[in-house]
Amino acid sequence: MAKAIRQVTIRGRVQGVGYRAWVEHTATALGLEGWVRNRRDGSVEAVFAGPADIVEQMVERCRRGPTSARVEAVYAHEAGADMLALRAVGQTFSMLPTL
Repeated sequence: MAKAIRQVTIRGRVQGVGYRAWVEHTATALGLEGWVRNRRDGSVEAVFAGPADIVEQMVERCRRGPTSARVEAVYAHEAGADMLALRAVGQTFSMLPTL
């Protein structure tokens, strides 16, 4: 099975509603690697790595988000393995500080 790495930006009412924690919990439950962080512009950014079908499933779940969020747009594109280096050492999936 092919491995995919996708960088995703989610816009809308996604900060302050538990979106970042929801992403971490959902991605970890699906067995994905990567990270998630809030951005100062109000969006949430994440990188997901794993089997291509599971990564695409996660991107699709980001379009809905938790019930308290109001997602307006999700932008996803392929990313390189170097993006995974931003994770905390020893962690499979990390919540990073706001950028």
